[in-house]
Amino acid sequence: MTKKTRTSTKSKSNKKAAARPALLDQPLRDHLLYLLKGGGAHVNFDAAMGDWPVQLAGVKVANFPHTAWMLLEHLRLGQWDILEFSRNSKHVSPKWPEGYWPASEAPSHEKAWTASMAAFRGDLRAMERLVADRRIDLYARIPWGNGQTVLREALLVADHNAYHLGQLVMLRKSIGI
Repeated sequence: MTKKTRTSTKSKSNKKAAARPALLDQPLRDHLLYLLKGGGAHVNFDAAMGDWPVQLAGVKVANFPHTAWMLLEHLRLGQWDILEFSRNSKHVSPKWPEGYWPASEAPSHEKAWTASMAAFRGDLRAMERLVADRRIDLYARIPWGNGQTVLREALLVADHNAYHLGQLVMLRKSIGI
């Protein structure tokens, strides 16, 4: 190695030398994964949904605006939108608010219910893989966004999911399941 090469490697303008080592981000990645999976004070998806009978997916409770189906679909649609925005420059978000809520209070059939739960789980795993991927800089601005980062989007998924999963837990208790 020449002296010139050694000097340029140590230069502050060299992007590789200034980059954060991926190992420094590992505790943050671990914490994000913990949150996404329902860790800490959060309930996880399977605990909230459990063995919810599809026959009760469209039940409305007094003074509560949503059914389990409405909340499940809203969770799925919101998470899908955030995930796709995070990884796909050509993604177009649905129109707010109608694009984030189902048209009906109950699923049309059991397959719609189970497919929605499977899609939610699959997209959650995809977000977890995005967060776990050390090649992705959690702090870098998403080029097609307006300041968002993968870190922000992962926190948004965890926060949004926690809020609505909490609603599902309360709805479950109100229905008596």
